[in-house]
Amino acid sequence: MPERVIVFDVWGDYAHFRKNYSTSSPLTYSFPPRTALSGLIGAIAGLDKSDYFSWFFRDTAMIGCRIMDPVKKVRIGENLIDTKTALKMHLIKNRTQIRFEFVKDPKYRIYFSHSDNEFYEKVKEMLSSHQSIYTPCLGLSELICNFEYLGEYERTAAGEEIQEIDSVVPGRYIRETEFEEGKEYFSEIMPCEMGEAREVTDYREILFERNGESIRAKASELWELENGGSSERILFL
Repeated sequence: MPERVIVFDVWGDYAHFRKNYSTSSPLTYSFPPRTALSGLIGAIAGLDKSDYFSWFFRDTAMIGCRIMDPVKKVRIGENLIDTKTALKMHLIKNRTQIRFEFVKDPKYRIYFSHSDNEFYEKVKEMLSSHQSIYTPCLGLSELICNFEYLGEYERTAAGEEIQEIDSVVPGRYIRETEFEEGKEYFSEIMPCEMGEAREVTDYREILFERNGESIRAKASELWELENGGSSERILFL
């Protein structure tokens, strides 16, 4: 896997990353799961929806996420229509209002590397020129987002002593955690990888601080990213 990592920020008015167990009142994860981040990067690079997931298996793609602004959730009523029973839109009479949960004013920092150098360079080129093949969104097609390329960082192993971790923290890497007073810690079990049949094949528990603050922990596979004197410590999802 290359030692280079692309870093970019994404943000929007709202985000919705649906928790698959919520039905009548869809709930959202606090930040995008790895599967949603794969879709976002795939949209920017122009990958086909039918097979984009095959580019993001864990043995070829490294993806991390950092919460940049406090996580705020709101509920908004959405009018849903049944498009399967009517051939023309103007014939649809019945609507069902469902209360969706959204993340308000979300902003995330995304870290990305890939073993396919051609694909990696394509993503880098699209981001650095602020272009995308398909419209990037935060979970739902209606929730269009903006993005900013921050640069290309070199990654080095950060060691396994207690350190400040800037990204969200997959529980499987944690060896020890120092919980600090005044910080708000949460964890969510999230989908991390899809198989050839587009079914989720891996779920993982992810620890995060709601306001985007760092987490002090001892963790395996911790990386330090450096670019011109700026550095961050992250874990990949």
